[in-house]
Amino acid sequence: MKKLCACLLVALCLAGATTPRAQQQQPGGRANAVPKRAVVIKAARIFDGKSERLLTPGVIVVSDGRIQSIAANAQIPAGAEVIDLGDATLLPGFMDAHTHITGEATDDWKQDELDGFKKTAPEQALDATVHARKTLLIGFTTIRDLGSGDLIDIGLRNAIRNGKVPGPRILAAVRAIGATGGHCDPTGGYRPGVFDRSTGIEDAVANGADAVRAAVRLNIKRGADVIKVCATGGVLSLTGDVNSPQLTQAELDALVDEAHALKRRTAAHAHGAEGAKRAIRAGIDSIEHGSFLDDEALDMMKAKGPFLVATLMAPQGLREKLDRGLYMPPNVEAKARAAISSIQSMFRRAVAKGVRIAFGTDAAVYPHGRNAEEFRLMVELGMRPIDALRAATSVNAELFGVAEQLGTLAPGKLADIIAVPGDPTRDIRETERVFFVMKEGVVYKNERQK
Repeated sequence: MKKLCACLLVALCLAGATTPRAQQQQPGGRANAVPKRAVVIKAARIFDGKSERLLTPGVIVVSDGRIQSIAANAQIPAGAEVIDLGDATLLPGFMDAHTHITGEATDDWKQDELDGFKKTAPEQALDATVHARKTLLIGFTTIRDLGSGDLIDIGLRNAIRNGKVPGPRILAAVRAIGATGGHCDPTGGYRPGVFDRSTGIEDAVANGADAVRAAVRLNIKRGADVIKVCATGGVLSLTGDVNSPQLTQAELDALVDEAHALKRRTAAHAHGAEGAKRAIRAGIDSIEHGSFLDDEALDMMKAKGPFLVATLMAPQGLREKLDRGLYMPPNVEAKARAAISSIQSMFRRAVAKGVRIAFGTDAAVYPHGRNAEEFRLMVELGMRPIDALRAATSVNAELFGVAEQLGTLAPGKLADIIAVPGDPTRDIRETERVFFVMKEGVVYKNERQK
């Protein structure tokens, strides 16, 4: 027995010695007991996340997971590893303010519905790790996950933070809070009794101000970093009009007040103008989607300061399915067509009015891995490329409440650094070709030309 134990110990030691460095991570992505040496990253240009123009050339010195210096004439430490990326642009790691990393729609609506009933939580969690890795490798190092089930978002967030699986850092919302029969009621559209209430599936369905406060507290108890609420109907739910408000002013006031008192930011799913206005009056931090926002709602946003997260990739993904003749339930198809026809005009008006616009995509409505296509859609609808880049970096860092650590390339910040070929301010689609990804000083992708 002693001999067997000794052999097992040796085997474990050898296995640990050959584990890839990117897998030997402590919370925050730091290598476990691996000596660090400085890394110097060079490229033709840098976008620091906030400036009006690119800096040239670009040199960043990284040590112990943080940026030590950023300057064309930065002193290169003795013995440093030098990574020269050539004719490329260095940027802060991108951030996506609206994802659903624990799931993904396919081309088969009915099969997706069936899988929702039959897939176990462990299988869904394993699927989520695939989505997370894909998202990280296209340059998104931080995301908000705005609604999940079975605490899969919390488990994935923690596993990534503890270095068990690769992925972006996650700000999780647990279940989105909504009214009975509304967009965030997962039992809507099904026969009574088909869902087992003991699973807690209705814990985030709340009616009345006190019940809404209780739902906020329960989500935070379960680990929520951000509180998501459904202020209006939605496109993909089986019940409810997409444009109609679904919570009262008193309910939204209570939700925002309780979340802010407990130091959590808030996000309102709001396609319709009236529901969005109620959320804005309540002090919401971001309006998600905003497909039917009128000028009054946009003016309120400009005056009160919540961010617009338009998720243009969601209607893009739905448009592609409709163009291919794929099946959707008739009421869902009608809502999708209405949102698609309205959102572009809304976004152009928001840009013209100077509404604060953050970057978010609704990943999962379209396949994960296409997040960066949002940049092109934003620019095509009137946003300057430099502003679109800011939306996914320093603006999102402000929305997330992480600006002290992330969102810009500056000394002392966490070393989330990505690279794209060429100049993304001249061709915004370069953002779709990320070939270098570093998160907290660990390189997860480097496909530079030799």
